[in-house]
Amino acid sequence: MESKDKLILVLGGTGKTGKRIAEQLTQLGLPVRIGSRSAIIPFDWEDQQTWIPALQDVHSIYLSFQPDLAVPGAPNSIQAFTSLAARNGIKKIVLLSGRGEPEAQHCEEIVKQCGLDWTILRASWFAQNFSESFLLDPVRAGHVVLPAGDTKEPFIDANDIAEAAVATLVSHEHRYQCYELTGPRLLSFPQAIEEIARALEKPILYEQVSPQMYADLLRSFEVPEEYISLLDYLFSEVLDGRNAHLTDGLERLLKRKPTDFSEYIKKAIESGIWKS
Repeated sequence: MESKDKLILVLGGTGKTGKRIAEQLTQLGLPVRIGSRSAIIPFDWEDQQTWIPALQDVHSIYLSFQPDLAVPGAPNSIQAFTSLAARNGIKKIVLLSGRGEPEAQHCEEIVKQCGLDWTILRASWFAQNFSESFLLDPVRAGHVVLPAGDTKEPFIDANDIAEAAVATLVSHEHRYQCYELTGPRLLSFPQAIEEIARALEKPILYEQVSPQMYADLLRSFEVPEEYISLLDYLFSEVLDGRNAHLTDGLERLLKRKPTDFSEYIKKAIESGIWKS
């Protein structure tokens, strides 16, 4: 267990994984600094002037890059940030990476070569995308439109990722390890929506469209082009079957099975997040 006086910087500390990690670390009595633009000591990936103040007195970092390691410019930012971290006495970096993304794996190599202790958490699609992200409003509205068909994905609960990250941040056991984290079973997007609808006891129409039609739909809602490009990449390239298999990464790390999608649905319903 890390000493209780070793400060941990959680980048993306208000995001799906970061907020959960910060909460768990705080419950363990460990000092946490939230890395976000709205934090007391703000951190902004697009403003390097914010990096040094955020790194002051930090021992370890949970590195979640926004919006994704696959976007153009991410490797340059990761290179600059990890070099700065190494020069400023940081000891450990835990990187959240994307499963099946060559661009993300390029960033992984940068982290591995930065001279610090490192752990890579290479995660599959988050279950929470249905309840805390771009699919929340469509699920509430009962009409989900996506450019995804029968390809299956092992959706993982963000709470599992957070628990895995905390385990790697507070222990020396996981140095120089890459863990691929998946849920315990494969589901297509239509199957996932069907399970959610059945649990909610309400109809949710799933409509598969072409990538171009989906991009046009997002533009009609004034979604930023950078985000549209990222979703197009994830649905058209990454969701091609390359990740349609399970791994034992989370079980090896946490010594338990990953949370099933049905359990995620149950907790989401209990939270009231899908009430329209």
